[in-house]
Amino acid sequence: MMTETATSSIRSTDAPAPLIDPFQRAISYLRVSVTDRCDFRCVYCMAENMTFLPKKDVLSLEELDRLCGAFVDLGVKKLRLTGGEPLVRRDIMWLIRRLGARLDGGGLEELTITTNASQLSRFADDLAACGVKRLNVSIDTLDPDKFRAITRWGDIGKVMAGLDAADKAGIAIKINAVALKGVNDDELGDMLQWCGDRGYDMTVIEVMPMGDIGGEDRLDQYLPLSAVRARLAQRFTLTDIPYKTGGPARYVSVAETGGRLGFITPLTHNFCESCNRVRLTCTGTLYMCLGQDDAADLREPLRASESDGALHDAIREAITRKPKGHDFIIDRRHRGPAVARHMSVTGG
Repeated sequence: MMTETATSSIRSTDAPAPLIDPFQRAISYLRVSVTDRCDFRCVYCMAENMTFLPKKDVLSLEELDRLCGAFVDLGVKKLRLTGGEPLVRRDIMWLIRRLGARLDGGGLEELTITTNASQLSRFADDLAACGVKRLNVSIDTLDPDKFRAITRWGDIGKVMAGLDAADKAGIAIKINAVALKGVNDDELGDMLQWCGDRGYDMTVIEVMPMGDIGGEDRLDQYLPLSAVRARLAQRFTLTDIPYKTGGPARYVSVAETGGRLGFITPLTHNFCESCNRVRLTCTGTLYMCLGQDDAADLREPLRASESDGALHDAIREAITRKPKGHDFIIDRRHRGPAVARHMSVTGG
């Protein structure tokens, strides 16, 4: 069993100059995929019979802690843990406790998690105790049969119990729903009302062309959010607002619920101009852009020395290669994935 002394001590907040990319964007937000494994098999994300990474290729929790610490030392203020499903990783609370300690004067301003909520009944109280104040929860339908069909393996009853536990623990929830043509397009209005009734914000996301999803056609799944917004506007009063969480969503207020609705539109409205994010995989690969294949190996400098000098240099060099934006396309000529890796590898 790991102990709190199993890794290096919390680093000083006397950080060097912050990370600035070639387009003068300050990189202050790191999304970390702590595992590529998940207890669901959502039809837009994975094939049903996935081949996951060998465990020997995955960084230890101590190594992930050190890598995250290096980014915080270089000016990253927000960490989001993703997967796969991050809460299925064994001993994940050890890492969350370590990172949560940085919220108290350690240079980190926010620690958040993206989850499918299947494990929240077990972990909600511990997450709140570690300083996690917000969760993004992925739910694409409230219909139990549809939920099982979309997730292939998921149980919506278990998810709802997890949400109840998070509510009780005082953690704010934002629901993320992927818009799927012919699947949940007629339900998004009801989901928005349900979110308002529970005090949740909601974000709707366009399907992203990432990874082979095993017999599913993303052109059949793809629903532009311009059409979603127009349909919702027939039922709700939607007003553009400047609200930001650090992510790519553009928000509107919903007069009838008093809540907020976000739109993430990688295809119909490229959101890259203000991108402040990079993504780290559980193997130590840094992707400077979700929709590009260029990457940097941080595992080698991480393991080459107990000093972080080479690691800091590798991170800085990678940021100099961050592109202006992605090139996601879904149409009849581009039915396959724009990038071969699955979202669960890169991290949501």
